[in-house]
Amino acid sequence: MPLVSMTGFAEGQGGRESARWRWEARSVNGRSLELRLRLPPGFESIEPGARALASSRFKRGNIQASFTFDAGLGARGIRVDAVALATAVKIAKEVAAETGLPPARVDGLLALKGVLVQDEGFIADAAELAARDAAILTTLAACFDALAAARGGEGAKLAVIVGGQIDEIARLTTAAGLAAATQPAAIQERLRQQIADLLAPGAVSAERLELEIAMLATKADIREELDRLTAHVSEARRLLAQGDAVGRRLDFLAQEFNREANTLCSKSTDIELTRIGLDLKTAIDQFREQLANVE
Repeated sequence: MPLVSMTGFAEGQGGRESARWRWEARSVNGRSLELRLRLPPGFESIEPGARALASSRFKRGNIQASFTFDAGLGARGIRVDAVALATAVKIAKEVAAETGLPPARVDGLLALKGVLVQDEGFIADAAELAARDAAILTTLAACFDALAAARGGEGAKLAVIVGGQIDEIARLTTAAGLAAATQPAAIQERLRQQIADLLAPGAVSAERLELEIAMLATKADIREELDRLTAHVSEARRLLAQGDAVGRRLDFLAQEFNREANTLCSKSTDIELTRIGLDLKTAIDQFREQLANVE
C-alpha cells in the first residue's frame, strides 16, 4: 500500500428534489484523527454518521468538513421557537398588568425577532428527514473518498522525497564507516606525537603507550552506532514500502536515527568523521520534517 499524506482537499455536490447541497473537506497534519464539522442549523442529526465515515477512511489528520445547503424555492421551513415565544408572552403579560394596556396580540408576538425561525433544513416527517440525511451522508462519503485519493496522491510524491532522504542517510552511514576505519591509526599517531613533544624519549614504556592507545580506540569505536544506523535504514525502507499509516513508526525511527548520529559525533576524533556526522544530523532533521505530513 502506498504512503499516505495528511494533506488534501476535496469537494462533493448532491441534491434531492428541489434541495441542493455541497461538501468541502480539507485535511492537514495532526497527531491523531480530528474531524471538525461546520453545519447549518437543523443538520445536527448527520454528525454521528459523518464522524463514522471519517474514522472508517482516515487514521490521522485534522479534517475540516464544511456543509452548505440550499432548500430551493418553496422548500424553506418556518417554525416557532417555543422558548422565545414563552419569554415574549411572559413579558407581554407583565407589561399589560403594570400599565393597564391591552395584552399583546398573537401577530405582534410572532413578529418579534427570534420567535419565528426560518429553517431551510426543517423537515417535520421523520422518514423524510432520515432519507434526506442518508442522501447528504452519501455525498459526504464520496467527498471523503476523493479526499483519501488526494491524500494518496500527495503521499506518492512524499514517498519519493522520503525515499531519497533515507538513501542519503544510508550513503552518509557508509561514508562514516570508511572515515572511522582510519581513526585507530590517527589516534595512535597523534598520541605518539603528543608524548614525544611533552616527555623525554623513553619516559613512557611501550606497554603503557599501547594501553592508552587501546583505551582511546575503544572510546572512539563507532561500529555499534554504524550497525544500528544500518539496521534503522533497512527498517525505514521496509516501512516505506509497507505504506499505509506508518507515520508514527517512521517518526520514532527518526528519533533513533538522531540518537545514533549524536553518539557518532561525540565519539569522533577526526574532522572528516565529524563533518559526516553533522551532515547526517542535517539529513535526519530533513527526514523528520517530511514525516510530519505522513499519516
